[in-house]
Amino acid sequence: MTFRPCIVIPVYNHKDAIGPTVAALRLHGLTIYLINDGSDEPTRARLIEIAASEPLVRLLHLAENGGKGAAVIRGLRQALADGFTHALQIDADGQHDTNDVPKFLAEGTTDPTAVVCGQPIYDESVPKARLYGRYLTHFWVWVETLSFAIKDSMCGFRLYPLARTWEVVDNAAVPTRMDFDIVIIVRLAWAGMPVVNVPTRVRYPLDGVSHFDMWRDNLRISGAHTRLVGGMLLRLPMLLARNFKRSAKSSHWWRTSERGSYLGILIVFFTFRLLGRRVARWLLFPIVGYFFVTGGRARRASALYLQRLYAHTGPTPALPAPPTWRDSWRHMFAFAESNLDKLAAWLGRIDLTQVDFPDRAQLDAIIASKRGALLVGSHVGSLEFLRALALYSGIRSLNVLTHIENAARFNRMLENSNDAFRLNLIPIAKVGPDTAVLLHERLDRGELLVIAGDRTPPGSRSVKASFLGHEAAFAQGPLVLAAVLGCPVYLLFCRREGARYRISFEPLCERLELPRRGREEVLRGYVQRYAQRIEYHCAQSPYEWFNFYDFWGEAVDTAAPEKRGVALP
Repeated sequence: MTFRPCIVIPVYNHKDAIGPTVAALRLHGLTIYLINDGSDEPTRARLIEIAASEPLVRLLHLAENGGKGAAVIRGLRQALADGFTHALQIDADGQHDTNDVPKFLAEGTTDPTAVVCGQPIYDESVPKARLYGRYLTHFWVWVETLSFAIKDSMCGFRLYPLARTWEVVDNAAVPTRMDFDIVIIVRLAWAGMPVVNVPTRVRYPLDGVSHFDMWRDNLRISGAHTRLVGGMLLRLPMLLARNFKRSAKSSHWWRTSERGSYLGILIVFFTFRLLGRRVARWLLFPIVGYFFVTGGRARRASALYLQRLYAHTGPTPALPAPPTWRDSWRHMFAFAESNLDKLAAWLGRIDLTQVDFPDRAQLDAIIASKRGALLVGSHVGSLEFLRALALYSGIRSLNVLTHIENAARFNRMLENSNDAFRLNLIPIAKVGPDTAVLLHERLDRGELLVIAGDRTPPGSRSVKASFLGHEAAFAQGPLVLAAVLGCPVYLLFCRREGARYRISFEPLCERLELPRRGREEVLRGYVQRYAQRIEYHCAQSPYEWFNFYDFWGEAVDTAAPEKRGVALP
């Protein structure tokens, strides 16, 4: 499918904000439709001026103010008529981060059938009444779709596939005011369109112009939810059948964003801070119970992993019998507990006497040598816990390269718990030439770089290795990065053993060199050694490997449970 995107901006009396917004967007080289929604004369004049000076801008006028939905619909219809396949809707008031436009386009390229929705990450400028009011809408949207797929239904930053979207608009009663964003995304979900959520920062400018009427628009939204709940009941058999079918399909890890609301995360956070870990841990039982029952894909992936681990190692003290659904429950509960560990570490509530680090002298020697090194970690245990522990212990030279989009709300909570959260954190999604220079500089200063190697990012190359008796794909990136940087490479693991924590620091090679001939074989050899060490640590702590997706690239539910040797609920 051809991917030809454009940008659609509804404008109503945004005379001062629209110029900077267009200036920021034109850097992406896309055609920009400005839809004048019956604005006042100063705004109309400003829009005409912008259209005359900006070759990428196409200006459309509505004679009267019809509402945000009416303006967006007018822009979508024109973009489709002009041959565009996708339209990126963005608000005119400058509250959205235009630097994230490539993220939306990348998701649209990966799956042109998906509607890509912004998942806001707010700063302190957000009005609290607006912030907390959104959670009520989130709840009703989850009810109306019988799904948590839509993380935020009110964000005006989203990418629409035009043909499918227009089918829905043309055949359904879609409102034209502030309830448009909610209704259209629910109806697109009803139509079977996949939803991809992209975390994006949202700010509320002090001089921003908002046309949201607290009483009138909230009444409209309430009425919309009433109609949508009725529509959900009419579609109930279809939605249940679709959700059951969807839950049986595997999903790549980078599309599996966190479930649950930020409000729920805050409840656990404040319980931990006020009442301590013991009480917060009790909250995990109903939470994990809910996700265990509703998370069929994660549950089946856990069961398959545990079954393959048991088949590979045989009975061990940690996993003495063939795994059942109870072991998958323990696996998911261990993951929830690991999040409490992260929170405890960032709040400075970890007792260092509970941490076993037999290889600490070797790490200290590397730091003292000022040579720098690349540490390849994994999702056995938590690298995030280790990063917090390092800062708490006074080690400031540990830089972690990580994907943070998949747990944006939880990371935001950690960031609020400690101002140092962003210190030495390098998001992988932003790696480019500037980041490569940054990594070289930090290595030259003798600092350490940490990256997980047991997940393969989208579009990246992988190497096949045997893992728990079956072939699996591991990312080439960490090893290629080590070869480019020319630094020593170590393996790093941090896992829980009962009430204690164990950190392992193991050398992989002094300098990783990749010859032109036989390069794949050299890579495969290193990856196989890495996979074997993960196997070892999984055998020691079977519930500490936190990859709840189809790691082997197979449909985890294609074989009947009895053929897998795992009893599933």
